[in-house]
Amino acid sequence: MFGISPLGWIHTLGSLPAIPVAVYMFARHGRIVPRSAAGAIYFLSMLIGAATVFLVARQPASKGIAVVTLALLLMGYGISRFPQLGRAAKYVETLSLTVTTFLLMLPTVTEILRRVPDGHPLVTDLKSPLLLGSQAGLLLLLLAGLTAQVAYLRKNAKANA
Repeated sequence: MFGISPLGWIHTLGSLPAIPVAVYMFARHGRIVPRSAAGAIYFLSMLIGAATVFLVARQPASKGIAVVTLALLLMGYGISRFPQLGRAAKYVETLSLTVTTFLLMLPTVTEILRRVPDGHPLVTDLKSPLLLGSQAGLLLLLLAGLTAQVAYLRKNAKANA
């Protein structure tokens, strides 16, 4: 179904929980919260998804996205171990984990448009206006989200000072 191999299904189903969990945390907290139950699910799901890309991806760009995703994921979840960074740690944590969500959604939207409906996908060319518009929309959401997060973090930093 949809031209996905059994290993591809493991990759897809393994990373799928990260999407609703990210939506939940963005709606509830305005960011990915690493030290929470939802944050643990997000981490595990993203780790499964990014690690299995190396086994299923055919495009070199996919592997590059996976490497960047893994690096940002580990940075976002590990930065709190460096208290000497002070307030900067919260910015690094928040922004790096937000970018991991973008890096999850970019190939997700691309693959959905290239596979659905089964046998007659909406997009057959990587330069399709629908695909490029969808990707541009994700980029705009990322930029708006990062801007809002920085503003929120600054506001909280001033209130706590």
